[in-house]
Amino acid sequence: MIVSKLPNVTTTIFSIMSKMANDHNAINLSQGFPDFPSDPLLSQWVNEAMEQGYNQYAPMQGDLGLREVISEKCGSLYGKHYDPQTEITITAGATQAIFTAIAAVINKGDEVIVFSPAYDCYEPAIELFGGISVPIQLRPPSYVPDWGEVVQHITPQTKMIIVNTPHNPSGSILSENDMLQLQELAVKHDLWVISDEVYEHIIFDGQKHQSAARFEALSKRAFITASFGKTFHNTGWKMGYCLAPKALSEEFQKVHQYNVFSVNHPAQVALARYLKDKDHYLGLPAFYQQKRDVFIDLIKDSRFKIVPSKGTYFQLLDYSDISSEGDRAFAEYLTKEHGVATIPTSVFNKNQEDFKQIRVCFAKKEETLKAAAKILNGL
Repeated sequence: MIVSKLPNVTTTIFSIMSKMANDHNAINLSQGFPDFPSDPLLSQWVNEAMEQGYNQYAPMQGDLGLREVISEKCGSLYGKHYDPQTEITITAGATQAIFTAIAAVINKGDEVIVFSPAYDCYEPAIELFGGISVPIQLRPPSYVPDWGEVVQHITPQTKMIIVNTPHNPSGSILSENDMLQLQELAVKHDLWVISDEVYEHIIFDGQKHQSAARFEALSKRAFITASFGKTFHNTGWKMGYCLAPKALSEEFQKVHQYNVFSVNHPAQVALARYLKDKDHYLGLPAFYQQKRDVFIDLIKDSRFKIVPSKGTYFQLLDYSDISSEGDRAFAEYLTKEHGVATIPTSVFNKNQEDFKQIRVCFAKKEETLKAAAKILNGL
């Protein structure tokens, strides 16, 4: 008999809704992936790296050239130097980086504060290593933490806080003041921090991404996780990285080397080359803001209530003027009866609290957004 370590984990809502989209031939605005290709130049450079012989194991920490260019990027954007030799690890996507960071420092009985709605990989990893998730619910329309409430949840067993900015699924961002308050609490209570920054380059309306790397005392306590898949439209490559001070990176790599050891070598070589042109990531805010603005304009006369996303490539839609159904039932109805698949957000909330909101992904071709908007406007 198997005694499950994760007895409450079921099929993710992303898999459920994507399958439903396929089954009903619906426009898939549910799972967070683009329906347009990544840059052909990047694909070409991956192929060239293969032809040049980069087909065996990369160094455990990752290709040094890639680590060096990540260090340069972080210094340029956030004024923080991470040593490419000791403080940067290339990972099989950000989810693996988050899992590995939790595995490295969380022990049985340790409490980890998680802000809900939370990406669904956080809590299972905490539970797997004997930790205890302590959810704090963020609320619409702002979806920003009440730091006074956070203080009330800190106990002697609290060892970590996980933050995500820009935030999936709400599209909110943490301000400089938010990060300063996080830093103060982390120092005062001797806490580790995971700063999930996979959408760092997808931020709108001239706002500045407040990376944990910008804050000296916070950066000394933080694992910062990032994703090339989200950044360069190739989520299937599963490529990311983790920034952390030397002592934390050493513990991270102890787990990493026995988890995946190293990740796709030719992709690393190509990414190192690709990142040297800063326009490849500095142009992303304008690229995705145009898609956000087009989508919002297309559905501005619909019955949905909309607070424009501040970052990520997700937009929340409040359907409370359309239906009183729960969000899971409404998302299923929308998929089966109208042919647009979305994500119900209650699945990410504490006690599955339902705010009558669905999440859509606007990282799509304009014709996809127009087709979906036509249906949404008819509700």
